[in-house]
Amino acid sequence: MIPDDAMVALRAMLGERLSTGKSDLALHGRSETWHAEMPPDAVCYPKDTAEVAQVMTICARHGVPLIGFGTGTALEGHASAPRGGLTVDFRDMAAVLEIRPEDMLVRVQPGCTREALNTELRATGLMFPVDPGANASLGGMAATRASGTTAVRYGTMRDQVRGLEVVLPDGRVIRTGTLAAKSSAGYDLTGLFVGSEGTLGLITELTLKLHGQPEAVSAAICAFPSTGAAIETVILAIQMGLRPARVEFVDAATAAILNARDGASFDEAPHLLLEFHGSDAAVAEEAERFGELTTEAGGSGYRWATQAEERTRLWTMRHRAYHTILASRPGSTAVVTDVCVPISRMGEAIDRAAAEIAASAVPGPILGHVGDGNYHAILLVDRSDPAELAEAKRLSDGMVAHALDLGGTATGEHGVGLGKLHFMEREHGAGWDVMGAIKRALDPDGIMNPGKLVRQN
Repeated sequence: MIPDDAMVALRAMLGERLSTGKSDLALHGRSETWHAEMPPDAVCYPKDTAEVAQVMTICARHGVPLIGFGTGTALEGHASAPRGGLTVDFRDMAAVLEIRPEDMLVRVQPGCTREALNTELRATGLMFPVDPGANASLGGMAATRASGTTAVRYGTMRDQVRGLEVVLPDGRVIRTGTLAAKSSAGYDLTGLFVGSEGTLGLITELTLKLHGQPEAVSAAICAFPSTGAAIETVILAIQMGLRPARVEFVDAATAAILNARDGASFDEAPHLLLEFHGSDAAVAEEAERFGELTTEAGGSGYRWATQAEERTRLWTMRHRAYHTILASRPGSTAVVTDVCVPISRMGEAIDRAAAEIAASAVPGPILGHVGDGNYHAILLVDRSDPAELAEAKRLSDGMVAHALDLGGTATGEHGVGLGKLHFMEREHGAGWDVMGAIKRALDPDGIMNPGKLVRQN
């Protein structure tokens, strides 16, 4: 529980923007996946950095746990409150502060979503490319080092964040990075906070890199006789210098679900979903060349289109795939894997995962970002059945262990949160202890998002 003195101080500062309503607490303790609901003791809605700093100072004085919250789309329990405390919701800090088109930079508050930013950028000829599927907040995307469907061409959040404003646990406000394209001045503090999952401080402003809107865009789709054939085609295309903006993989089970529930017309086989960006000539050339590679690999039904309606339908369907898969087993929740392996081993990893799922009673369609070796199995379970949940966790852990054996990682884009914590020591060894030392240096009382990312004392 939050001490009475702390609640009095917070209420005096925030008034009605401090909530203890049951529905508000439940909303902020809920997970998109299998994690149990862990609500905070209160939720606050600051309006600026100064208020965040005041909130942090009060909570540090009273030892109150603090959890940052964007839109609540994280999948590994990042925003849950296993020790109670105060959730800081950035709903009211969602402005686009400054667009610098000549520098191809933008300053935003953390609650601004990627869709809201791109709407604001339409008239500038620029765009923000990172697309994790959900309309996530940019602060949350930076905190989890998110990526998504466009990472193969544009990179992840790590590549887009030029600088940050961060409030530290003791209430100090620091700025990291500069407006310059590069710097050799000291430690990379920006990189330290990107991916820190709110365990070191709260991000209150981001300076982000922008990209030009492509002159032309085309989308393509193709079925393959096997997962290996699809992935080998992507590897060959990249080696030849083709640069698709998106290269997404769906397995036969996912294709069948999209046919049944989303009106798709896929063959029940592994598929690649692609998008090409560039000039009219470059897009046409890349799409045609990729089509030739699919034919050589035994692919079928390759087709590409430049009409916005067809592209929008394809990517809307892909972005909805998680919830469409959930709906295929009414009432279910999911254990979602997020392993990332060297792309040369991705076919092997997916085939092994598919075989283990097939031998299990738990259904688990597979999809992912084949261009960078990241795939997800959506392991569907009845939340009320402990045996199913245990089996899904066993399957997930097996996939992670195999990925680590291949030189990969437990999480390519979703982050650690609660769900991947037990693999951190195996993946990082003594490096995990170094992360803990950094955490203790900046947050000696352990109030920032406790229970996540680092070893617990």
